Amino acid sequence: MARVLVVEDDARIAELVRMYLARDGHSITLAHNGRDGVRLAAEDAPDLIVLDLMLPGLHGRDACLAIRQRSAAPIIMLTALDDPRDVVEGLDAGADDYITKPFDPNVLVARVRAALRRGRGAAGVAHETRVGDLALTPSQRLVTVGGAPLELRAREYDLLLALAARPLAVLTRTLLLATVWGGEQALDIDTRTVDVHINRLRARLEAAGAAAYIETLRGVGYRLVPGEESIAAPVAKE
Repeated sequence: MARVLVVEDDARIAELVRMYLARDGHSITLAHNGRDGVRLAAEDAPDLIVLDLMLPGLHGRDACLAIRQRSAAPIIMLTALDDPRDVVEGLDAGADDYITKPFDPNVLVARVRAALRRGRGAAGVAHETRVGDLALTPSQRLVTVGGAPLELRAREYDLLLALAARPLAVLTRTLLLATVWGGEQALDIDTRTVDVHINRLRARLEAAGAAAYIETLRGVGYRLVPGEESIAAPVAKE
C-alpha cells in the first residue's frame, strides 16, 4: 500500500481519484489548494502525489517546484491544460508524468502503479545537484564548493537548494517563501525575510570563493548562476 497525496480543488474529481486509488489499495490524503498541498507533502511524506495545475492559493506549477525541493516522490500532474507548452512547463517544474482531463480513472491508476514501481527502483540512490563549482546532496544536506564542505544554516541550505534546482531561472520571493518556509506559515512572513537570508547566503558563498553566485532581478526575485553566465540589466550581483 502506498500513501498518495491528491491535490485537486474540484471536489467531484478529487473524490473520483480517491475512490479509484483507494480501491487499488492506496491510502489517500486530499488537499484542495496549492498551499495545503505543499504543507501536506512536507508533513506526511507521501509516496506519490497527484497534482492539479489550476489550483487556488498557489498555482500547481509553483506547488510542484516547492514540493520538489523537499520530496523525491513521483508527481503526476492531472489537469485540463493540454497545450504542449503547459506539458513542458509542468515536466520542467519537476513532474514525472502528465495526464489531461477528461481522463480514464483506470489509466490514472495504471500510471500511479508504474510511477511507484520506478520510484522503488530508484530508492536509495544518492542524488546530487551541481551548479558550477557547487555540489548539493539533499539526502545528507551537504554542500561543497570545489569539493570543500561549506557550512550553512538550515534556511540558507534550503534556499540554495531551491535555486540550484532551477539554475539560471529567476525565482520570485513568493515562490521562495512557499518553498523554504512552506504552507500557511509563509503567508505571515514578509517577503523581505527572503532578502535577508539571501544576503547571508550570498556572503557565505563569496567567503568560500564560490564561482557560482546569486543574482538579483530587481522587483522580481533571484537566480543562481554557475559563474560564467549573466543576463542583461536590471539584474544585479549584490
